[in-house]
Parts: sequence; structure tokens; C-alpha cells
Amino acid sequence: MKVYQNNEIRNLALVGGTKTGKTSLSESMLFEAGVITRKGSVEEKNTASDYRPIELERQTSVYSTLISFEYENKKINLIDTPGIDDFCGEIATSLRVVECAGIVINAQNGVDIGSEINWRSMQKYNPSAFLVINQLDHEKAIFEETINQAKQLYGNKVVVAQYPINIGLGFDSIVDIISMKLYKYTSTTGKPEITDIPASEKSKAEELRNILCESAAENDEALMEVFFDKGLLTEEEILKGIKDGLIAKNIIPVFCVSAKNNIGIGRLISIINMIVPTPAEAPSFKNVNDEDITFNTKDDPSLFFFKTINEQHVGEISYFRVMTGEITEGIDLVNMTNGSKERLSQLFISTGKNRIKVDKIVAGDIGASIKLKDCKTNHTLCGKNGTNVYPPIAYPLSRYRIAIEAKNTADEEKLTEIVNNVVKEDPSLTVEHSKELKQTILNGQGELHINILKWQIETVGKIDTQFVSPKIPYRETIKKSAKATYKHKKQSGGSGQFGEVYILIEPYFNGMPDQTEFPIRGREEKILPWGGKLIFQNCIVGGAIDTRFMPAILKGIMDKMEVGPLTGCHARDIVVSVYDGKMHPVDSNEISFKIAGMQAFREAFKNADPRILEPVYDIEVIAPEDRTGDVMTDLQSRRAMIEGIEGEGRYQRIKAKVPLAELDRYSTTLSSLTNGRATYSLKFYDYQQVSGDVQSKIIKEYEEQQKEDDK
Repeated sequence: MKVYQNNEIRNLALVGGTKTGKTSLSESMLFEAGVITRKGSVEEKNTASDYRPIELERQTSVYSTLISFEYENKKINLIDTPGIDDFCGEIATSLRVVECAGIVINAQNGVDIGSEINWRSMQKYNPSAFLVINQLDHEKAIFEETINQAKQLYGNKVVVAQYPINIGLGFDSIVDIISMKLYKYTSTTGKPEITDIPASEKSKAEELRNILCESAAENDEALMEVFFDKGLLTEEEILKGIKDGLIAKNIIPVFCVSAKNNIGIGRLISIINMIVPTPAEAPSFKNVNDEDITFNTKDDPSLFFFKTINEQHVGEISYFRVMTGEITEGIDLVNMTNGSKERLSQLFISTGKNRIKVDKIVAGDIGASIKLKDCKTNHTLCGKNGTNVYPPIAYPLSRYRIAIEAKNTADEEKLTEIVNNVVKEDPSLTVEHSKELKQTILNGQGELHINILKWQIETVGKIDTQFVSPKIPYRETIKKSAKATYKHKKQSGGSGQFGEVYILIEPYFNGMPDQTEFPIRGREEKILPWGGKLIFQNCIVGGAIDTRFMPAILKGIMDKMEVGPLTGCHARDIVVSVYDGKMHPVDSNEISFKIAGMQAFREAFKNADPRILEPVYDIEVIAPEDRTGDVMTDLQSRRAMIEGIEGEGRYQRIKAKVPLAELDRYSTTLSSLTNGRATYSLKFYDYQQVSGDVQSKIIKEYEEQQKEDDK
């Protein structure tokens, strides 16, 4: 493959809901471009983009796949993305490195929840967009209704550039409004017969052309003058106006295809080459210092790494976009994220699992390298004089939580290694090795997302695993003041242990006044790693306890706060005042006062009206109107506080606050309630006090678990 300059490159992602035919469309585009001589299919498990074992087994896209090809002396970097909401992290990855997104819509289903989800994802990176109405050859295909739905979601930016004739099983023709020609397909080779538009369609085509010309002209004053003067635009002028509109995000043109039967594919690729903004035409973007950057090939080289995968027999493959300058094989660069040096010994252009070796890649283009020393997703590499660092990809917040463990405890270390490696490939999946909960907790986008990881562990890593319900990271605190004393005394021959501590504990809150019962002679404020505060005050008068033992008392209190008295979870927001005690001239030592401080705190805590706090999350559910009642009923059964509901087209957005303890496998329930048509997002809100009956239940469950563990 030749070296393409940034005015010859088109970068776009195919996005859309599940079963819209994105993989079939990318396969047809490769066939039209001559990259493959025989089209594969998802069912036959031989497509260019769905090539990984898990995708072949499930017959659906799980990962985004880069497909680069040449067409009409242009280079197109196409990224085929998954349609299932569980893999929305792949959408974020893809949208970060393209100028334009082709939103693929299934003509049978119209604009579905998948289309809406992807549209919201696109708003973060704001690429240009066009619509591709696919599967117009299906007997249940609807076009006009799909266009109306698209206008409801995407607004009046939607403008028809093509429309189908003989929609349904006999679909074979497209009226192209841009060229005002009829494209008729009589075979599956993808080669159309191009003729004048038939008289029966003339009136409709001219009406749509007038709308298209007006929309195109609005993006260029010169074109607007031509349009007002002549009442129409030429094909070249329309294409220029559409491109200007895409750059300004003012237009979303609609195109028609049947990926299965190769209808409209060649024309679509040609139009992509003419309207999709090149990197040279793209607006400037920001580095982390908020400086404007353009894809300038003359600047010092810099690369942004957006994806890392591991392939058998190859190892780690790192995908990058050249942001500035040019890179050549063997170039030495500096990792601006960690300061290490990297040599790109090999450069590749990728089409699925196939890679073509190249000598040079320029700014705006997308490439890959293998076996880099210390370069990961979201890292920036620069030349020796470079200073640019690029913002990381903003992955969606996790919304599904489960604990995983090896069935054989001897495999735990290997399990940890495999999980950590998978997380490197998929940053939308996070892992927490919780010392507090004594569990390895996976946080992902849904049950399917996590099950894919389990499949990888068991199939590739050969480790038998099981999921268990994750424990909840409760917090313990107090509601009133309490005093306690504890004497630690131990004699076992020789020097013994002795320490006696008197403490007062109080609930902490911002702006609280100091207690006045005892003089405060020293104060330490601890910001606790698990949230909240501990205020430790030395109120000793007359040297009852030597100052040198105060750190030991504090250590004992901290140890008990780390494993709270009620549930073993962390305690927080407490003021501890040590106001008296006793020591022995020989037997007192640090361990004695550490134990005395711990036990005194434990006793005082139990008498201070202890309370359990639970993590509460903000949840937003977007559900179809006809399922909203079911969704709200289910949320209320989960102790959710409904805060509002508002309409969004055919869907309703429900906002609520819900305890984490009630969200176990929520994504599965929501999918069942709505037939997979709803989605949701979660964000941590705060810790809030549980009710008395819930607290009793939590404590009882903890005590029973302790008895079970002691057996």
C-alpha cells in the first residue's frame, strides 16, 4: 500500500444497534474495493472484522475492528464497532480517532434504542455523521417511517440524499438525489445500471433535491447565492455543500443500501470519498494543555495509542493514530506518559487480522505496531522535541458488578494475572482486588460483557472460575457520644504488658465545635483512604499516659476502624479524644497501648448508637414508553427514590437514587423487562444511612457468615 497524504485519507466508524448489519456492510465494502474476492458472512464465520474466537462462537461483534482499504485513489480507515450496549467502551475507543461516523439503521426496526445509545456516545466526541439505511430488501422494511424517526432523534439536520424503490423482497433500485440518477442492481455483483429517473419518481425526486440543495447551500455563502440565483445546484456543488455541512455538524445525509445483496455499496464508498472530511480539513483539537493542534505533517511527530490487543502467535498489537508529523519504520520516540523510550521497529496498516507492512505513516492516518516495550492504551508518544500529550479516552462508567474466584484456590494467582491482562485490552472493564471485602470484583457494562471475560479466562487461560455475589462496601459510623475504658494487662514471666486508656468518641461533621469537657493538647486529622475522617485528640493532663504512646493508641484505633465492629467494613467520621489512662514504669509499651486503644474504641463504638452507611448511586434509565411503568415498579422494589421522569422521543428517561446492594444483576432484569430495549448508567452519589430493619438484616448476615467461616 502506498503512503497516503492526509488529504487522501478518510477515517470513519460504523456504529449502530445490534443486528443492523455493520459487519456485513464492511464486508461488502471490502468486496467492492477488491480487497477480498469472496464475501464472507457472520453465519459462515468468515468475515474480515469478526475473526476472534469469541466472535466466531457468538456470531456477533464483540470488539471494534480496524479495516483499511483503498478505493478510487483514496485510503479509507473504517472501524466496525459492536452493536450490543455491553460493549459501548469499544464505541468510545473508535469515535476518538475518526472524523465521521456512519450510523447504520436496520430498515426493519427503524431507529431503535441502539441508535439512541450510539448517538449519545457520539456527543462526547462530536464527529460528523451520516445515516445508512440497511436491509431494505427485507419484507418488513420501512423507509419513510425510519426517516421520520431519525428526524425525531437527530433533528432537522437529517436530509434524504437517496431513497429506495421496490422496497422489500424486490428491492433493487435507488434514486440518488445528488446525481439525479436511478441506480438499478440486477445482480449481486454490486455493479448498477445507471439511468435517468423514471417519470413516476420525477416529482418526488425533484422535491427532495430542492430540500437537499437548500441544506447543502446553507453551509456556504457562495453556494447560497448560486442556489438563490439558479434555484438548483450541480452535483459537485451539492457534494461540496454536504462536506461543508458535515464539517460544521449541520447536516446528516441519508443513504440506502442492502449489504447482503451488494446494493448501493460502490456508490456509498464513492460518496464517502467525496463528503467525509479529511484529517487536513478537520477542525483543530486540543491537547491536555488546551492548545489547538492540527494534523500537520510538518510538525514534530506525535502518536496517540487508542487500542491494545493480544493475538495468539503475534503478541501485543498496539493501534495508534498519528496526530502530527510523520513516522517511519525504526523511529525512536519518547513515551510522554511514563518517560520511557520506544522504537517502532515495524509499522502496519490493518484490515482485520491481516496486516500490511509499510515504511511510513503520516499525520491523520491510523496504523499499528507490535511488541512495544512499555506503551499502553491512552499513551502519547512524541519525537525528541515533542511536548504534546493527548487527553485519554473517556470510557463509560461501570454499571455491572460481580465477584469472580477460581474454583481451585491454587489458580488464584494465575487468575489475577489473566484478569489484569484483559483489562489492559478493555479499559471499560475494571478489576478491584478488594482487601476490605476479600474478593476480586469485576466492574463492567453488563452481564454479557463480564461473561465474555469469563469465557476468555476459561477457554484461553484454562482456569475454571465461578461468579459469586459481590459484597457491599458498607461504612460504619456513630450517631451520639460515648465513653469507654479498657485495661490491657498481661503477665507471662519477665516483663509483662500494661496499658489503660480512657476515650470519648463523637460523631464527626463539618463545622462541628470542639468538645469542652477535656482540654485538647494535641490534634491529628486523618483523611481516611476509604472516605470520611478520623479526628484524634490528645486530652491527657498530668502525664497519665506518656506522649510517646499516643501513636500506638492511634494505630490501634485505626486498625479497628479498618475492620469495623458491626460488619467488618470500614468505620468513618469519628472524633476520638484520649482523656485519661494509666501506665506502668516497666510493663507499658507500644503494643500494650495499641491493644488498649483498639479495645476501648470497640467498646465505645458499640455504645454510641452505631449506624451502617451504604453506597447509593445515581441511576438514569432510558426505557421505551410502553415499559416505563414496569421499570419504575422494579426500581421502587429496589428501595430506589425516583427523582424525575422526562420524555425523549419514544423513550422515557427515569432518574433515581438506588442503593448498590439492590443493583445485583440489574442489567439482566432490565433487559428482561424491556426485551433489551432499555439502557442505563450509574454514578456513585454518596453514602447514606440504612433503615433499622435493613441494618439488623445486614448485621445478622455478617454474623452468620462469620460463624460459617469459623467452621
